[in-house]
Amino acid sequence: MTEKLLLEMKQITKKFPGVLANNNINLSVKPGEIHMLLGENGSGKSTLMNILAGLYKPDSGEIFIKGKKVSFKSPRDAINAGVGMVHQHFKLVDTFTVSENIVLGTGTKFRLNTAEAVGQIESLSSKYGLAVDPTAKIWQLSVGEKQRVEILKTLYKGSELLILDEPTAVLTPQESRDLFNNLRQMARDGRGVVVITHKLQEVMQIADRVTVLRNGKAVATLERDQITEQDLAWLMVGRDVVFQQKKTPARFGVKVLELRNVEALNDNGRPALRGITFDVKEGEIFGIAGVAGNGQRELAQVITGMRRCTAGSIYLNNKNITNLPPEKIIRQGVGHVPEDRMGTGLVPKLGAVDNVILKGYWDTYARGPFLDYKKASLETERLISEFNIKINDPTAPVSLLSGGNLQKLLLAREMSLNPALLVAMYPVRGLDVGATEAVHRLLLEQRTRGTAVLLISEDLDEIFKLSDRVGVIFEGQINGIMKTEHADLEEIGLLMMGAKQTGEMPS
Repeated sequence: MTEKLLLEMKQITKKFPGVLANNNINLSVKPGEIHMLLGENGSGKSTLMNILAGLYKPDSGEIFIKGKKVSFKSPRDAINAGVGMVHQHFKLVDTFTVSENIVLGTGTKFRLNTAEAVGQIESLSSKYGLAVDPTAKIWQLSVGEKQRVEILKTLYKGSELLILDEPTAVLTPQESRDLFNNLRQMARDGRGVVVITHKLQEVMQIADRVTVLRNGKAVATLERDQITEQDLAWLMVGRDVVFQQKKTPARFGVKVLELRNVEALNDNGRPALRGITFDVKEGEIFGIAGVAGNGQRELAQVITGMRRCTAGSIYLNNKNITNLPPEKIIRQGVGHVPEDRMGTGLVPKLGAVDNVILKGYWDTYARGPFLDYKKASLETERLISEFNIKINDPTAPVSLLSGGNLQKLLLAREMSLNPALLVAMYPVRGLDVGATEAVHRLLLEQRTRGTAVLLISEDLDEIFKLSDRVGVIFEGQINGIMKTEHADLEEIGLLMMGAKQTGEMPS
């Protein structure tokens, strides 16, 4: 007898102008199963799950929930059919309480029985280990607690099939472990769980089965015990991937960057950085680890001149650059890979040549009062070749490029100026394993050349793989600094949550 399926998606096809996002994809989920969905950027994962969540309508294909054919015209239809999705960017109202967010949009009664709703939320919270105060305002919660609220929203609405998009991207190791335990409990209760992730080790930890998408097609669905991480990477990108880049022994030189008791305000005028002190040496990658929203953005901005310090000093090669404008800091030898690669890093409507010119128009590409466009075009062609950037027309808008090629173009431009210091913020966020491999290799090449690299990342695997030392940031303060070789993942996770360093670590 064939096992009854909770979900069947048959021959799902979805086209956008110029893009075949999903091409006859089949996907099934069993009751009590954790099913992982893998694929490169643009492989069709999010499109497929957005179809299942009622956000998109497929051009062709069929969806069956518990053997019954369904057609979703809206997310409400999907919710009513038992499908709930937790998006990577949470859909919560900050000024509402936890319980208000959870019950929002449910029921048709004019007056809500608040006590009854809170009771149900507390029961679900207790059953699945999703500890959160129903009366707390969303703005008072940590990122991990906000995610629990999103999961409770789906459970409160009766979801039997739960979709999570990159759920550990904003969590500490301890929070990730708790989440996995919670998901396993939900699966034991007969729910189906679909997890979109780019972290191959997570598949090996919690998946029952995994489906790999490539170029809009499902290339394989396999049991976890049938695969290795290398197999998954090959299926995703169609070639072997180097997971551990060769890292030469550290050969540190003099201090390149030094911050002394730096303080700054956020966009709302509240303290964002409080007494930040550390240094980065020649030939060193210094990693900043922390949950998003703890001052990382402001830290990168004060170093690169995009935000004013309210106290403290910043030195580059022993020269005080505190509160200098960005142009002067660039001229002092600071390269910057910002969090927002499109808009802050690159101008979407300009071509690759014009984007390369932006960082050197006053010097490298100046010919008297004019720009030497021919020189810039030749340099852009060289960078495209050297950095293996896939681009057909260097003058076409860079908005047409994939995320990985955008990031390589940005890195190529910054590295071509031979910076003394490279500030790289979330350099592989949203990139697939192939593009991540390329970016990591480029950062290590900068280290070998003697560049001081400040790496700001939420991914502890990336921090451990690339960094020589790591500083943990929490609520705008450095909670601890240690050599990566002496660092303990558990301790770093606790520091990221606000615990204080227990003892002096070698630095």
